[in-house]
Amino acid sequence: MGKNIGPKKVRRYTNEFKIKAVKLSELDDVQVKDVAEELGIHPFMLSRWRKEAREGKLKARASVAPNARQKKEMQQFAELKRQYAILKEEHELLKKLIRFCAARKKKPLPSSTRRGTDTA
Repeated sequence: MGKNIGPKKVRRYTNEFKIKAVKLSELDDVQVKDVAEELGIHPFMLSRWRKEAREGKLKARASVAPNARQKKEMQQFAELKRQYAILKEEHELLKKLIRFCAARKKKPLPSSTRRGTDTA
């Protein structure tokens, strides 16, 4: 019948979670969208948290920092995404090359066609 209409479930994140997400997004070679994807949040939300942190509006009770394992995993994730994008692009180029070569094989070469002059 109709859609299930009702109040949307709103997730509440602790300031500690937000600050840890911000710190992960500030790592070298890591993009905001990668951190957001890994944490299951919208990139806009993480961007907003980054802005709040810059403005000093986002504070935690204690010093919060991602541990070494989390940093390493985030950097590995970002590197794997970059490698995947390169491989995907290379794959598309190879598919185009295969189609191009197949199309060339279907067309007869001008030197292999017989002309109307027979010498028999």
